[in-house]
Amino acid sequence: MTRPAPFAPHLVGSAFLVRDREFHASTRSRLRAADVQRPFTAVRSLGLDLDDIVDRCRAYEPLLRTGEAFSHETAAALFRLPLPRTPELIHVLAPTGSVRARGRGVAGHVASVAPPVVAREGLTVVAAAVVWCQLAASLARDDLVALGDAIVTPRRRGEVRGSALASLRELRAAARAWGSRRGARLIAEALPLIRVGAESRRESHLRLVFVDEGLPEPTPNPGVTLAADTVVHPDLADLERRIAFEYLGDIHRTDRRRWQADLRRRRALAAAGWRVVEVTADDLGSKRAAFVAQLRGLLRGAA
Repeated sequence: MTRPAPFAPHLVGSAFLVRDREFHASTRSRLRAADVQRPFTAVRSLGLDLDDIVDRCRAYEPLLRTGEAFSHETAAALFRLPLPRTPELIHVLAPTGSVRARGRGVAGHVASVAPPVVAREGLTVVAAAVVWCQLAASLARDDLVALGDAIVTPRRRGEVRGSALASLRELRAAARAWGSRRGARLIAEALPLIRVGAESRRESHLRLVFVDEGLPEPTPNPGVTLAADTVVHPDLADLERRIAFEYLGDIHRTDRRRWQADLRRRRALAAAGWRVVEVTADDLGSKRAAFVAQLRGLLRGAA
């Protein structure tokens, strides 16, 4: 059996339109070979990981028309923001007055007002503050707050803080510009609950338990100075009562290094006289009532 002729090196790791024969210089039969991916109608790609959001967007990029940008859940995933589920569709926002994008695996939208856009992974993406408003129509309040927390919290790269995707001021400005469009009521409810500091969706959910139950709201990821000027950052902390709240997520089962680092932090806090409360998914779900009762007793005793 004759092996297909190899593609030119510049095509590997890229996507292209079938009709763009000047670019790919391949016959129709060659484009039907098993090593050629068919991510979208009229598009072929080579060597992309179509389970990865960045590569899926790169596979769609040849179909982007002038003025279009990735939006909604797709933009959130490109920003690596916490979502309750992995997006299945590619969301594309077309300019005002345009026809929305259509096709298999695509959710098209048309902008009522032209949003700011940014470059992310070399792709054109709606700005994060506007994406937060876009998702108010499809997320529950707690997840919308968690998304906002992640947007305004500077990213951590090792021990160094980078920059946030947007400031609280920018988020408020985006909310004002959103006006009365879909999700406006939830935006108004969620916006005052957003805080800088949370590093995971579940940390935000845990903080909201305190808010909803009328308990003293803990501070997300504060710097706590221990002996020998060691500074640690508990997930949440009641600084006045010296109580740290640590969420135990699935990453502690799969990432040994992270588990060991978090364990050392909890031990250091306990050795310095802090009370450390470990929290699991059940405490935020099926066992929430018992967990809240435990919190009330703990906070009352530490007052």
